Amino acid sequence: MSAVVCRNIELTDVFEPLPAGVLEVLGVPGQINLDYAATAPCLKAAADAVTELLPWYGSVHRGAGALSQRCTLEYERARQTVADFAGARPDDYVVFTRNTTDSLNILAHVLPAGTTVITFASEHHANLLPWHRPIRLPVPGSRSEAVRSLAAALAEVSREPRGPILVAVTGASNVTGELWPVTEMAFIAHRHGARIAVDAAQLAPHVPVSLSDLDIDYLALSGHKLYAPFGTGVLAGRSDWLDNADPLTKGGGASARVGDATHDIRWTTGPARHEAGTPNLLGAVALAKVCATLEAADREALHRREQNLLAHLRSGLSTLDSVEELRTFEPDAPRIGVVSFAVRNRDSSEIAQTLARKHSIGLRDGLFCAHPLARRLLGEASVRAGWDGVPATALRASIGLGTTKSDVDALITALAEELS
Repeated sequence: MSAVVCRNIELTDVFEPLPAGVLEVLGVPGQINLDYAATAPCLKAAADAVTELLPWYGSVHRGAGALSQRCTLEYERARQTVADFAGARPDDYVVFTRNTTDSLNILAHVLPAGTTVITFASEHHANLLPWHRPIRLPVPGSRSEAVRSLAAALAEVSREPRGPILVAVTGASNVTGELWPVTEMAFIAHRHGARIAVDAAQLAPHVPVSLSDLDIDYLALSGHKLYAPFGTGVLAGRSDWLDNADPLTKGGGASARVGDATHDIRWTTGPARHEAGTPNLLGAVALAKVCATLEAADREALHRREQNLLAHLRSGLSTLDSVEELRTFEPDAPRIGVVSFAVRNRDSSEIAQTLARKHSIGLRDGLFCAHPLARRLLGEASVRAGWDGVPATALRASIGLGTTKSDVDALITALAEELS
C-alpha cells in the first residue's frame, strides 16, 4: 500500500483543521476526490484495525480455537459499538448486511403480510424498488410540504385499517444533500400508528444518527459511505418483524435446527437469523472502528467545517454562468456536503472525464440511482435558468473528512476553464 498515503489537511480561518492522526483518510497523492457520496475513502483507523486483526482471522461463531474465539468476540463487540453509534434501544437488533440496499431489501422481505408502505418519488432506488406496490408520494417542494403530504397520506390510509403501515424515507438526499425532516415525519407516522424506516446512507457520515433521538423504528446505512469500505452495511431497529419472518438468505448460522424432512427447519432468533453464511468480520470491525472514532470526535466542529466547505463550493458554482444547482427544497434548506448541478448544452459524462483526465478531479455524473428525482430536478433547474433544453444528466460534487479548500478551489477553477 505504499502508493496510498494519508491526506494532510491544512485549513485556516473558517476552514478548521482536523485533529492530526485521528480522522485521516487514505488517498492517492495528486488525486482530488470529490465523490464521497458514492463511496468514501477509507479512514486510516479502520484500515489499521483490519491490519491488526488479520493475523487472528478465523471463523466467527463456529470454532473453539483461540482464533475463532477472538474473532467471535471482536464481531460481537463491533455489533455493540455500531448499536451505540446508531442510538439503538435495548430491544433493537443490529443486523450486519452488505450495504443499505441489502438492508432495505431485508426489511421489505420481513414486512408482515398486508403492510402498506408509503415513500416518496424522490428516493434513491435502494428505497424505491424493494417495496411491493408502495404508495409513492410526489416529490415535495419544501420540507414542510413533505410533512403535510405524508400526514395526508397517512390519514387516508389509516381511515380503513388494512394492516401495518411503514413509512420509508431518506435522511439526506444523495442527489442534493438536502436534509429531510425526519423527526417531524416520525412524529406524524407514530401518531397514525405507523412505523418509519430511514435510509441513512448519506446522513450517517455527516451528522449523528440515533434511533432513539430521532424516534424512528429502523435505519439502514452503508460502511462504504462511512469511511469503512469493506463490504458491510447495517439494518438496525425493532426486533419483532425480524424475528417473525423467515430469513431472506437461508443457510448456516440462520438456522437453529435442520431436520431430515425438507420442512423441518427452525430458524434462530436475533440478528443471526438474517446473517446466514460466514459473516464479514473485517467489514464489521472496520465499521465499528469508524463509529467509535466519530463518536469520540467533536461532531459539531466537523459539521461547521463541512458547512464552510459546502458554502464555499456552492458559492463558487454560482459564479459559473452555464451551471445551475439542483435542489428540491428552498435554496437555504439545511444540507450535507453534496451538490449536484446541471451544465447548459454540455454532456456531463464528457465533463467528468475531462476533469479526471486533465485535472485529476474525480466526481460523479449521471442520475445518481435516483432517476425520477434527478430527471425532475434537471427540468426544474433548466426552467429556473431559462435554458432552451434540459440536460439528460448532471454532475455531483460531494465532500467529506479529507476534503480541503484547495480541492474545492481546484474544481471551480477547472470548471471555469472547461466551460469557457
